[in-house]
Amino acid sequence: MNSNIVDKFSEVKILCIGDIMLDKFFYGNVERISPEAPVPVFSIEKEKVMLGGTGNVIANLSTLGIKTKFAGVIGDDESGNMVEQFLKDTNCEYVLLKPKNYNTTTKIRMIAGNNHLLRTDKEDILKLNEEDTEKFIQKVEKEIVDCDLVLVSDYKKGLLTLEITQAIINLCKKYDKKVILDPKEKDYTKYSGAYLVKPNLKEFELVSERKYSTESPNFKEEIKNNALKVMNKYFIKNLLITLSKDGMIFVSNKGETIHIPAEAKEVFDVSGAGDTSLAVLGASLALGIKVSDAMKLANYASGIVVGKLGTACVSKNELKSAISKAKSTHRLSQAAKIISLKEAIEISKELKKENKIVGFTNGCFDVLHLGHIRSFAAAKEECDYLFVGINTDNSVKRLRGENWPLQDEQTRAYVVASLEFVDYVVLFDENTAVELVKAIKPDIIAKEGLKIENWPEAKEVLSYGGRVIELERIEDYSTQTVLNKIENNLKMGV
Repeated sequence: MNSNIVDKFSEVKILCIGDIMLDKFFYGNVERISPEAPVPVFSIEKEKVMLGGTGNVIANLSTLGIKTKFAGVIGDDESGNMVEQFLKDTNCEYVLLKPKNYNTTTKIRMIAGNNHLLRTDKEDILKLNEEDTEKFIQKVEKEIVDCDLVLVSDYKKGLLTLEITQAIINLCKKYDKKVILDPKEKDYTKYSGAYLVKPNLKEFELVSERKYSTESPNFKEEIKNNALKVMNKYFIKNLLITLSKDGMIFVSNKGETIHIPAEAKEVFDVSGAGDTSLAVLGASLALGIKVSDAMKLANYASGIVVGKLGTACVSKNELKSAISKAKSTHRLSQAAKIISLKEAIEISKELKKENKIVGFTNGCFDVLHLGHIRSFAAAKEECDYLFVGINTDNSVKRLRGENWPLQDEQTRAYVVASLEFVDYVVLFDENTAVELVKAIKPDIIAKEGLKIENWPEAKEVLSYGGRVIELERIEDYSTQTVLNKIENNLKMGV
């Protein structure tokens, strides 16, 4: 699978239908117990507000550059206004109903460190009258005609009734559009006739009325047999069951079965992983790629997002990087860290949206030595993601002469990218990395052996309010020092 498939996501248009919400995250810490009652006192340090529920599917689609339309319901209230503004900010077109006396679902989460302390919900179960139901179905029909695929995300908040859900499925059949449903009901009657339904294992256990163990040698066969029973009962063409740490398994009504393992190396937070998977799966199938590849892409995306704190999205470059890493065993794995300037700009923007600290340092790094390693380690301690700018061969020749560098730019980039402290490597052709700094705007810049008056990159970072860290230089470590020792040893016949 070529990572360029991700760039083609912008060619498709997806209609998203479902229960949209507003998610609020309060981040802080707990250092004492309240004197009023034996409960922890949560000190709020920062707040983050974003789309939730089906909104997280929309946010993921938007981040991946997919043309997105949304049909749903919000309240005529402050949270509803915020939801509508977020839809505008994500460049998502939308058709909305605003029933009277309906409150937009709002979820508030309090997080101390990496631990969720509490969640509070403000919600009404939606009850549309006959007139609004008919009006909503008419709006949906107009949008289905103009889309490539329909995603339906059911959070059991009242919008996706039997009547509305069946109307969506029948309209998709009428206009020959695939519809993928993320279910929450135990009874799949309202999902009858769908192209694909995507439950997690727990949800599948409810509809198939039995338990499964992924450790069982008969697991795949048991899933297949019971999936076929569910599909035959509800006239569903395909089921895709997500298995958390065990990946996902696809079963068609013809008995075709595909199982792929999970990609996540470290599970940090599973919030929204299903929405990310749904978005990538939908975009992939809308492009017409085969199911197994669509599953792999969705799996890569889930593996990325569970490594982030809170409900998060996966960017195009993160997904392309994951594909590149997995695509070939003969390529050096660090190759995925070596990115273009354009990619660096996009990745930096995405990281800042997630409130990550972007760090930067630069150099030729011709002969890597302890001074370099210590600098990278110290810089990484100050940031979440460290970008390293490396002079191209032409740049080094202009600065040091025609006999330099000793190692070509790709070799130097590979070596630096292999270090655990380094997250991304970008080559630059200018004499200084000022233009690179202007482009990615790191929050911090760190380097050893330079004072600000002789450090143009640092001056640029200071100009927009960034932080400059002057690292202590380790004496007797430099490329020239290493070469001098080699030359002396050769002269001495060592």
